[in-house]
Amino acid sequence: MNSLKEKIYRIAITGPESTGKSTFARKLAEHYKTVWVPEFARKYIDQLNRPYNRHDLTEIAKGQISREEEMALKADKYLFCDTELTVIKIWSEFKYSSVDPYILSEYNSRLYDLYLLMDIDLPWKYDKQREHPENRQFFFDWFETELQAKGADYQIISGSGEKRFENACLAINKKSSCDRWQ
Repeated sequence: MNSLKEKIYRIAITGPESTGKSTFARKLAEHYKTVWVPEFARKYIDQLNRPYNRHDLTEIAKGQISREEEMALKADKYLFCDTELTVIKIWSEFKYSSVDPYILSEYNSRLYDLYLLMDIDLPWKYDKQREHPENRQFFFDWFETELQAKGADYQIISGSGEKRFENACLAINKKSSCDRWQ
C-alpha cells in the first residue's frame, strides 16, 4: 500500500492496437510487484449495445483517469497504465476529426514519468475492437510525433517474447537509476 509521502512513478504503455500493451502492463506489474491499470475502453465498449461514438471517447477518458487515480493509491513505487490519453486523442482525431475539450485538457495536463511506446514489430491479431491493421505504421508514427511534441520521456519497445519484455525492463531500470527517480 502506498503512503501519501511516496512518489509513484507512472509508466504509460502506449501505442497502436495489437502491440501487446495489455499483456505488458500486467506482466510488468507482476515483475515489479505492484498494480496496473487495465484499459478502460475494452470493458466500456464490450458493454455497449451499439457502436461507440465520439461522446463515448470522453466517457472512456474519464473512466481511464478515474481507474488510474484509484490504482495509484494501491501502487508500490510504480503504476503501469495500459494505455493513456494519447490513444484516445489520436483515435478521436482520426475517427471524428476533432477532440473533446475535456480529453484535450486532460491530455495536455497529464505527463507520465515514462512512456513505453510499443513497436509494431509483432504480428497483428484480430480482435473485434481492432479496426485498422493496414495502418499500423501510420499510427505508430503518429504516436511518436505526439510524444515528441509533448516533450514526453519515451522509449520504443521492440522485439518479441522475452526479448521484448527484457527491453521494457531495461528502459524502466535505466530510468529508475536516474536522479529524477531517486
